[in-house]
Amino acid sequence: MDHRDVKPGRMRRIVVRYPENPVESVAEADALDAAVGIETLLVRGPLFGVAAQDAGETSRWRVVVALEAGCPQQARDSLQSTLWFRAKDEAQNRTERRALLAAVARLETERVDELTVLGTRYRVVRADEYAGMGRDGIERPRPTDPEPAVPNWARGAKEPRVDEGLVMDPDAPITPTQAAERLALTGMAYAGSRYPEPVRADSRQALRTHPDVMLLPAVFRVVEIAEDELAKGNGAGWEIGSGLHATAHDVRKTMDFSLTWFEPRQRGLIPWGADGHTDARTVIAEGTDPAVEELTAYVRAAAPLRTERADEVAFRGLVRRICRARRLLRWGPDGPEGPRPSDIDSHPPEKLHPFLDEDGVIHFEDEGEDEDDDKDAAEGDGS
Repeated sequence: MDHRDVKPGRMRRIVVRYPENPVESVAEADALDAAVGIETLLVRGPLFGVAAQDAGETSRWRVVVALEAGCPQQARDSLQSTLWFRAKDEAQNRTERRALLAAVARLETERVDELTVLGTRYRVVRADEYAGMGRDGIERPRPTDPEPAVPNWARGAKEPRVDEGLVMDPDAPITPTQAAERLALTGMAYAGSRYPEPVRADSRQALRTHPDVMLLPAVFRVVEIAEDELAKGNGAGWEIGSGLHATAHDVRKTMDFSLTWFEPRQRGLIPWGADGHTDARTVIAEGTDPAVEELTAYVRAAAPLRTERADEVAFRGLVRRICRARRLLRWGPDGPEGPRPSDIDSHPPEKLHPFLDEDGVIHFEDEGEDEDDDKDAAEGDGS
């Protein structure tokens, strides 16, 4: 991306709020140190979600589908499910359910990026994911990023969800480092021959239609690179190894699961048919499996994740690192930016749920076939 020679449209005023307590001061100092250490930015590409604006709101939007989908249609599908379940579980009467189901019907067949249902305005929104690069490579979690006081390693434990409860307010005061980052990124646009011209043109146009920038909360994911590539200093060789998570701890759990549960099964060290609670640690504890020595190597590789809150693990020639990813959402006079014409969908709209009638009764597709079978059987008995 490049911000040179591009003049964005009219921007709104930024209100700066200075730290008010020691905790905020430490976080601000941490952010400043991180900014000084970043030499360049790696841009992964767009992410999509859904935001809603309630009746009476003029500028604030709340996130109802996290901005983590890889294409607009995935966000539309999530909105379709959100409205379908709302019709099923929350509608107070036929009128409400009818309005919700009408929106669901549109989403089943149309690429709808905005609609209003029962006074609430829903919009598919777009952000760009990027990460900082410094001398140590791709940025890791910061000391002041949220961490649980007591880490819970139970696989079924509920963890915070990405963008859970997030309200986007372009007029809310922000810290000095957030203001500096927002201003520095305001004029960023896709540039370079690796981007098709329609992508570059849409990016330039967005600077005019959506001149402001909203920085969303940091998210975390696994990134991977071969050890020999990292030794060569190939900082751009990192590849994505997981989805997005709200905390670095949740990524450590993902890495631990991969090393002690998934990969041993993938290599045949633990049978796929084994109990779901069986992992390398439980097999080692039993002490009778011939693969104990190999499984021990996996457990040792994963151990620092639990004992040291490690952000990086190197094992079998692959370096796995927790990446601190950031997301930039453009904002215009009418709110957050939606999908661009050059954004690509992975699949067309489709029906995701069974038919729900105005009374909240679910009808499955095979019900009609069962009725026909019963009718044919009755006619056969009477012949």
